[in-house]
Amino acid sequence: MRCDTLWHHAKLATLDAADGGLGEIQDGVVAARDGRIVHVGPADAAPAFDAATRVDCAGRWITPGLIDCHTHLVYAGNRAGEFEQRLNGVSYADIAKAGGGIVSTVRDTRQADEQALIAASLPRLDAMLAEGVTTLEIKSGYGLTLEHETKQLRVAKRLGELRRVEIAPTFLGAHAVPPGVEAQAYIDEVCATMIPAVAAQGLAEAVDVFCEHLAFSHAQAEQVFAAASAHGLKLKIHAEQLSNQHGAALAARCGALSADHIEHLDADGIAAMAAAGTVAVLLPGAFYFTRDTLVPPIAALRAAGVPLALATDSNPGTSPLTSPLLAMNMAATLFRMTVTECIAGFTREAARALGRQDRLGRLRAGFDCDLAIWDIDAPADLVYRMGFNPLHARVWRGQDA
Repeated sequence: MRCDTLWHHAKLATLDAADGGLGEIQDGVVAARDGRIVHVGPADAAPAFDAATRVDCAGRWITPGLIDCHTHLVYAGNRAGEFEQRLNGVSYADIAKAGGGIVSTVRDTRQADEQALIAASLPRLDAMLAEGVTTLEIKSGYGLTLEHETKQLRVAKRLGELRRVEIAPTFLGAHAVPPGVEAQAYIDEVCATMIPAVAAQGLAEAVDVFCEHLAFSHAQAEQVFAAASAHGLKLKIHAEQLSNQHGAALAARCGALSADHIEHLDADGIAAMAAAGTVAVLLPGAFYFTRDTLVPPIAALRAAGVPLALATDSNPGTSPLTSPLLAMNMAATLFRMTVTECIAGFTREAARALGRQDRLGRLRAGFDCDLAIWDIDAPADLVYRMGFNPLHARVWRGQDA
């Protein structure tokens, strides 16, 4: 078999097992041609390869490249001062009244031009790439005007041109109500003006909405979904983070890819997600950083067969996290997710949450050759260690990245 590159003497976690496990192969090979995997399997059953390049992995583990399916990576400003204020007893409400909170990030992001946003975002992106990320979603949502939302989305696209990584851009104009604007009037603008413009410019592939008592109502989220669907955009939702607004059930009914956060998800929402195949995107970084105490209903989601994805939720206010490895550990320790669920959450199920399950998230012939090669003894090391990065090499589309 002809291939461009053959990785051999490797242990594989294919994430392609019929039982939903890690799909471990103790002595395996991966072969790629033209950026795609052409063969995966045990070495003793592999065909003869005519490989331009052979990479001896010396017994290292190979997983699919990691996928971060929920980030707010593009923004300006820093809210470390607010974090310190909260540690000193100042309430979030008082911080917001003083011009802090999301309003401060919106203000800083509006003031920054595209070059400044690129400069601010690249270090965050590079931190993720250094831990094996090969695909990530980037949401807008800190502009809250058409001009500045599209600016964020253009920056997200530019980041994918500056680094060897795939960016999944999501329009989150319905992230918060801008100061001095009535919520319904703003949603009308999002639906009538912003979504059509974003779709026409090809700046996003999905639309997200924050369905919450301090953001947008169930009816307003449904309005956003209708506008997005009319323009051929995929759907996602921030749901049930602070209260149960039944956003996850709405997402399932409307065919959304995922419902994210979902700490307050109820049994009806779980049943709706299971029936529709809607992915649950769990965000332990935000749970940890906000000192939440209501754990998402992991056992019930698991029992219902709802796909469980994980993400960093990288953002300046509630999850300033750029480490998928630490997010895995948080999911295991705080949510009691298994090692297999944590690794699948950042590979196979994260691909599903982005609608890319047909070509990403597993080691399978025909899939894009995005790999993470690790200096570890066993896959559990990726979840067990804290503050330790065992990445040996990152491969994107068949080439070292």
